[in-house]
Amino acid sequence: MAHSSSAFVAAISVLGLCTAISVGAIPQGAKELDRDAYADQLEGFWVGQCIANWTGLRTEGRRQEAPFYTDADWPMTFDGVSLRFVTDQDPWQADDDTDIEYVYGSLMTEHMSPMLTAGQIRDGWIEHINSFIWVSNAKARILMNRGIEPPMTSLPSANGSFLMIDAQLTTEYFGAVAPGMPSVALELADLPIRTTAGGHAAHAAQFFVVLHSLGAVRGQDALNAAGIEQLVVDAMGYLPSTSKAYDIVETVLTDYQSNPDKTNWERTRDLVADRYQINDDLYGFRYQAWYESSVNFGSAIVCLLYGEGDYRETVRIGTLTGWDSDNPTATMGGLIGLMLGADGLRDEFAGDDLSDRYWILRTRDAMFDYLPDDPDAEDLFTLLAKRQLRNIDRVVEMGGGVANFAGWLIPEHPAGDHDLHNPICREGLRSANVQQIELGTPPTATTSLSDDPMLQVGSPLPIRFANGVEHDPSGREYLDTQDFQFFWTKGSAPDMNGEVALEVQYAQPVEAHTLRFIEGDHFVDGGWFETLNFEIRVQDEWIAVTRGDELSLDSAVPFERIDFELDQVTMIDGVRVRGQVGGSASYITASELDVLAAPTQRPDFGWDIDQDGRVDVEDLYSFNDSPIDMDRNGMIEANDKKLLEQAVRWKELEEIRGDR
Repeated sequence: MAHSSSAFVAAISVLGLCTAISVGAIPQGAKELDRDAYADQLEGFWVGQCIANWTGLRTEGRRQEAPFYTDADWPMTFDGVSLRFVTDQDPWQADDDTDIEYVYGSLMTEHMSPMLTAGQIRDGWIEHINSFIWVSNAKARILMNRGIEPPMTSLPSANGSFLMIDAQLTTEYFGAVAPGMPSVALELADLPIRTTAGGHAAHAAQFFVVLHSLGAVRGQDALNAAGIEQLVVDAMGYLPSTSKAYDIVETVLTDYQSNPDKTNWERTRDLVADRYQINDDLYGFRYQAWYESSVNFGSAIVCLLYGEGDYRETVRIGTLTGWDSDNPTATMGGLIGLMLGADGLRDEFAGDDLSDRYWILRTRDAMFDYLPDDPDAEDLFTLLAKRQLRNIDRVVEMGGGVANFAGWLIPEHPAGDHDLHNPICREGLRSANVQQIELGTPPTATTSLSDDPMLQVGSPLPIRFANGVEHDPSGREYLDTQDFQFFWTKGSAPDMNGEVALEVQYAQPVEAHTLRFIEGDHFVDGGWFETLNFEIRVQDEWIAVTRGDELSLDSAVPFERIDFELDQVTMIDGVRVRGQVGGSASYITASELDVLAAPTQRPDFGWDIDQDGRVDVEDLYSFNDSPIDMDRNGMIEANDKKLLEQAVRWKELEEIRGDR
């Protein structure tokens, strides 16, 4: 709703609010971002990633274990390559450190929404991402061909590579399009991250998203040792302390802080190698491969902290750390580039002519050509940055801020609380299986089978569908890979009616809002239910809540997540699924049977009181009807009115001037 200046004055007069707010006054703690200046920052993000990506590629995979590179190896020719900054590509060549994020940005623009759906992500991958992908990205892409959508493409029982590095190099950009709003950034990035990652690998990707969101508004002022250290500390709050990713950040940060020689980054890199690779079992961890999440996440934090905000030093250290060295280097190069901006980045390489052109069709299919007269490139980073400004408008509105054609007003965001702001944690807290395991009263899993299934691809142990792995938000290390197996009934006959029942019981009643069944894989001879019926146990009585024909099942699509929402929240002590078995061999598969409590929403921090997607005079009326603690100091007082009025008037003043 647009308001004239007279309507605005009349409205706040009715509310008894002071109108003598100085022009340009903004609420305390808020950040005002200039649109053109931020376009320069976004361009810096892309150029910064490209330089770091192609510089780091010179050492990718060359040092997968000790002895690693050291300072003495830069800038000499070593292992047949010259270690130097790569600044001379024109156009910049797409690589998997930049091109999947480019696709996500294009999908946001195409769908006019920064919040991509599972179907939009799957369709986008199928259309654009068909080569130059490896490990978890490649596995997720194969699963998409089978009809599977995120987040099931990163399900541990479906994608055995879910703890690899992939999501850490494909999703940082969601932080850049949600400047100063890390919890909103995590919402935007949630499905893209869980397209390929789970567990602590998903937390590592989330950490990078938060770094970019916070760094975007702190900018060049934070490009120093203290600013970078504070950035790392603040981002830690968004991860559960139980996560291996948290342990990695804490280990690297603590060693950096205690190191008297801040040029001796090799000491901390070697600590990462010792704790998470060489002697991993001594610390309760499991090293998997040189392209896994853990060691590369650690090397990213090493180069960020010891780089102390200096772009060249950050990239140089990242290139020398070892393992999958282009990936963490590109991520931190993009972060520093975002904080510096393109102009600041060009000052770092004053003697070089840094290209603005991008060759996306090198690796990605069917992308729009914004440069039809240029045979070697399809886009300019300046054009790309300007196109994304409209997506940021939409994001700022989601965060309860105010956007106008000159820039954005970003609400103050409180310190990170993973239970509130992290969508993986919020979802995991709903799981009865997870919560009962944490309480030391794990659920009991049984079946209607008269004999044991065979042990092969699937597991014959019923506990596999009640172990909470699929919803576990802790990020803890699973040392036994069999925990990720799905259960199956192959080799054991269904009952005389052709049915199988799976049952989970709890030692104490749990809150039931949604009943969830997650399948395992399907095979030529079976693996699915033809019909499915949910039952709940209330005070020792089993009650059917669905009929077998009510739920939509697809025998052609495995790893389906089948949810049934109860009419009202109910306390139950058991859940059961029962149905006709499909396939010539008559068996089913199951990854998890769980009970979910009512969902909790991400808390909104901003000025959109009436939740209509904009900040205007109507929010003043809503505040007058139901005052709230705007500054979150535990009290409702005059300052709360002032903060809201300043936010509303920041926009109204532009309208009065006719700037909109």
